[in-house]
Amino acid sequence: MSSEASTAQEALHKFLLIYRHLRQVARNVDEKGVRGRQLAVMQFLQEQGSATVSEIQNYMYISASSASTMISNLEDTGYVERTRSTDDNRVVLVELTPMGKEIAQSAAIDGIGLLRRRLPTLSEDRLQKINDALADIMTLMEVSEEE
Repeated sequence: MSSEASTAQEALHKFLLIYRHLRQVARNVDEKGVRGRQLAVMQFLQEQGSATVSEIQNYMYISASSASTMISNLEDTGYVERTRSTDDNRVVLVELTPMGKEIAQSAAIDGIGLLRRRLPTLSEDRLQKINDALADIMTLMEVSEEE
């Protein structure tokens, strides 16, 4: 096997390890009765205390309607509640309920949550290399930005 083929196999192996890890993380989250994205929102709220729908939307890289739907679902299950800001009555804040706090605290921060925390600690040069490699993988897999 050529050196290039060996390197390609190694890269694919690493990608599959990451993929399997993320699937296992998702299964662990599902056992708690919430979806991965919902848990990410709950852990974000755990760290922030409260946030607007717009802040959640920006953190999750999702549309406003997707963020609103997700928050409504979390509200329906009793994990979050919406309250008006005491500073500005027009602002609606999303906060964890005691049950939501329990779920957020009991779930390990891993997968994408861990990546969200650790990526900003890397140098700009290293981040650019990772970003370029991910862009190449997206191209190879024919993944579009809209998915």
